[in-house]
Amino acid sequence: MAKQSNKVVQKVDLTQIPRRKTIPYRFSDKHIEYIRRCQFCTFNFLEGAVRSGKTVDNIFAFAHELMTTPDRIHLATGSTMGNAKLNIGDANGFGLEWIFRGQCHWGKYHNLDALIVKGPSTNFRSKVVIFAGAGNQYSYQKIRGNSYGMWIATEINLHHDNSIKEAFNRQLAAKRRKIFWDLNPCHPKAKIYTDYIDKYAELDKAGKLLGGYNYQHMTIFDNINITKERIDEIVSQYDPGSIWYIRDILGKRSIAEGLVYPKFAAIASSENPYLMITVQQARQMCDSGQTLQIVIGVDFGGTSSGHAFVCTTSTIGNEKLLALSSELHKDPDIDPEALGELLVSFVMRMIQTYGYVTQVYCDSAEPVLIRGIRKALAQHALGNIPVSYALKTRINDRIFTMTSLTAQDRFLYTTDCETLVDALRTATWNPKRIEVMERLDDGTSDIDSLDAFEYTYERDIRYYVSEQAMRDYHDGNGQVVQE
Repeated sequence: MAKQSNKVVQKVDLTQIPRRKTIPYRFSDKHIEYIRRCQFCTFNFLEGAVRSGKTVDNIFAFAHELMTTPDRIHLATGSTMGNAKLNIGDANGFGLEWIFRGQCHWGKYHNLDALIVKGPSTNFRSKVVIFAGAGNQYSYQKIRGNSYGMWIATEINLHHDNSIKEAFNRQLAAKRRKIFWDLNPCHPKAKIYTDYIDKYAELDKAGKLLGGYNYQHMTIFDNINITKERIDEIVSQYDPGSIWYIRDILGKRSIAEGLVYPKFAAIASSENPYLMITVQQARQMCDSGQTLQIVIGVDFGGTSSGHAFVCTTSTIGNEKLLALSSELHKDPDIDPEALGELLVSFVMRMIQTYGYVTQVYCDSAEPVLIRGIRKALAQHALGNIPVSYALKTRINDRIFTMTSLTAQDRFLYTTDCETLVDALRTATWNPKRIEVMERLDDGTSDIDSLDAFEYTYERDIRYYVSEQAMRDYHDGNGQVVQE
């Protein structure tokens, strides 16, 4: 609860706050109550699911305070500069530049990116909002030198602790100090909870936190701007047993140390694994023209892993992704020529079974081995099959795509995919990486087969998962995990 003030403060009618009529605000009672409490509290924290309206609430409250605050310079941060400008400055038409449209302009303040506001809403007093990224250990250097009045931050759990501490230090001289944070749920023991949000809640409960504490948890169901049909569409793209469903849909804090693909593991381990088909059924699909290109992914092993080959195809319109075959060769010290022969054998088996191979994508980290593969294919009259570098997109984007396909029963695999199935069944999250969701890669699971598999479909992710679904996912998980 918000700490009560001894002063008599008149509540503001939100419908009377000056704003552009072109901004279609619609707040539920839960959102309105949070915004009202922002008037009386220093610490204002919003946590919850994707598309729950958290950032818009804080922007609205921040803008209202900006109109009358005696402080001139303020701070807006995101995990990156672009994130801050996009989610706070623009916010799909609900950001600061839209609220103060005609009264603001983007510019530089002491060589820092800033939105400068001056007009009727601020009684023609200049207010400067500095925008900065705060995701790495050196980001704090950008916000040094100024004293800030208010601070609004989006995805605060992705801010480096150095930046958080520096921003607090920069507010010590503020005349009206206010903090507005939003975040999506993460590990219950993440530092953003233990060092700040939950710690302040305990101090507030004990009556030891001065300034007032305003916390609210939101879910997608609290956003009255989203139709039931749209919510159903979003929910359908998540595996109900996945970590992302727990965080993005239910809006709960959770530990990402379990299975990466819980639904797939349950299906594959059941007596009737309905996602599995025979090689003969897959061949009939290819022969009848139901499938498109046939692609092979190759991942090269390191000192404690092996070389993996995975072959996949997609049905017309990318309705389904079908894994045709997989192999894992556990000798990491195999020479390039021998590896080339192994891949030739795999390619020829796919051609004999399914009629053709369209493309081979390889891990770009081993150009010498890739040259060996090209040479081997050419020597066996298979030089017409292109061998290219894998795109190596964000690992978590690939994982989200696979969990979405599994949730919608749009992934199938043949009985010739034992190594891939085993890799998918046993993939787990790294319990030591609290701030970032990272797939465990310590030799206990077959990461090589997973990478080879993902190389085959990563270029077509936009066909398997809608752009809006991927945006929803990114809004809930700003973590960027590169291979």
